[in-house]
Formats: sequence, structure tokens, C-alpha cells
Amino acid sequence: MSEKWYPTAAGESAIGVVEPPPARTGVATASTHHGEILQGMFEDADGRLHRGLLTMPCDLYRTRATYTPVNLPSVVVRQADKVKARRAAEETLAVLGWPCTGGYLDLRGEVPASRGFGSSTSDVLAAIRAVADAFDCALPDWLVAQLAVRAETASDSLMFGDNTVLFAQREGIVLEDFGRRLPRLAAVGFGTSSTGSGVDTLALRPADYGPWEIARFRELRAQLRAALAAGDAAGLGAVATASAEINQRHLPVPGFDRITALVRRTGAVGLQTAHSGDIASLLFDAAQPDHRRRCELARRLLAGIGVDDVWLFTTGG
Repeated sequence: MSEKWYPTAAGESAIGVVEPPPARTGVATASTHHGEILQGMFEDADGRLHRGLLTMPCDLYRTRATYTPVNLPSVVVRQADKVKARRAAEETLAVLGWPCTGGYLDLRGEVPASRGFGSSTSDVLAAIRAVADAFDCALPDWLVAQLAVRAETASDSLMFGDNTVLFAQREGIVLEDFGRRLPRLAAVGFGTSSTGSGVDTLALRPADYGPWEIARFRELRAQLRAALAAGDAAGLGAVATASAEINQRHLPVPGFDRITALVRRTGAVGLQTAHSGDIASLLFDAAQPDHRRRCELARRLLAGIGVDDVWLFTTGG
């Protein structure tokens, strides 16, 4: 099949084909995340500041998308409220540059919304991948990132898979690729609100970080880089805890002092929170032989302070 290069909005190019293959129903899935390990303001190579984050991967939930190309003026989503996913599918079709501009998109999954699991990012990524699959096309991660940001304004970095990156969530660019996987972590996740209703992320104003916070983010970025290079779960946990403490000024977690006290009582390596949601997790080094006992202790102690909305997952490694 002959190839062509087509321009993107970023002024770069991605590879496409002159003639699309026969239309078929595309199928794809996308996992979720569990808030962020680090989020703040970071410098690029030229010293310019960008909002950026390091996503906490989580495979508790997945979104499955199917897309069937049809000669329609736009994409029709069976779930009418999935506006961002529809936009993502249409942006992907526009970038591919083929005559097909419509079709039927169906999304299935039970990802809780507005809590920090990245339900919209999961929908958007599954939609992009399903459209690409319908035309037997593999899109590069950087292009998927830009399409995701166009569709939902801000996106987590799930499209990069196991690559650990500092991601500018409102620009769709990688500020730093650390070239290492996260160390293996066991996480005791829990809800931090009494209702579990989550946070209206669209109504949430981006955090207004002060100069001292930006300086602290610079230090935490260096600590993160060192922890990843050493496979140091404790170092990573310390970064997550510091980021959660900074975020407390911008999106307060109820009972934060009682929760941070559990880090010491359970021997957790750190506390991780969703910086635009109502979930958090106590992090444990999964390489330690007693981590399961510590996770069970965390569950009991959380119940003792009235937190019964608890789950367990592992990540990294």
C-alpha cells in the first residue's frame, strides 16, 4: 500500500495511506488511571513553564469502543452524553484525511465519572484507537496525545502505556520521558469524600501555583527522576506525598491529617491523590514480602476512621 504524509495541527507530520483499506468495524480498549503521582508547573528545555503531570496507572476499569464507518456527515455516539469521545472520533477522522467523516461509535465500560479515574480520557483514547483500527492504521503516541487534548481540553498520559512521562496535559506534549517504568507498587485506594460523588472537573479552576510551589516542583521532578532511575518505591512515594500536600491548598482532601498519619502507621511509602478528583491511595512497595499484610492493616485503619469505600490494585514493575 502506498503512503503519504499529511500535516497535523501541531505542524508535524504523521504517516497515512493514499487509499484507505476497506471499511470495517474498529474495536479498541483503553484503561484508566488513579489520579496523579505528581502534578504542578514545570520548565521545558527552554525554561518556559507548563502545567504537567505524572499519571498513576490503574487497571481496575477499562472502556471498550467500537466504531463502524458509515457515510454520514458526523459521528453518531449511541451514548449521547459522550461528547468528548465523539469529538475525538471526528478529530481522528479529520487527521486521517479520508473521505469518511461519520459513523457509529459505541462505548462500553463502568468507569466511575468525576472521581479521578480518568473516565473521559479512557473514552477518548478508546474512541481514537477504534477509529484508527477501522482503517487498519496505527497512530503514533504523540499524535494520539494531541488528538486527546483537542477532544477534552486536558488529558492524562494513558496513551503512552508503560512509558513514564511528565506530560503537559493541556498541550499534549511530553516535557520529559524518564525512560523507566514505575517501580512495582501495591495501592490501597479509597474515596476521600463522604458521598463518593466526585468533583466537577469542568468547573474546577486550574491551580494557581505560587513561586515557592514552582520551585518545589523543580525539586520534586529531580527527586522523581532519581527514584525512577534507582527503582526506588520509597523515593517515588515521597514525591507523591509532597505533591498531595501541595495540592491540599488547591483541592483540599477531607481528613487529610488523619490520612497522612496512616502512612506512618502502616509503613506505606507514600500517599497519592487525584489532583482533580476525590480518590487517593496509600502506596506500598510490592517488592517487600510483607506488603499484603500492610495493605490489610491499611484497610482496617481506614475503616476505623470511617472510610469504607476501599479497593486494591497494583501498578508498575
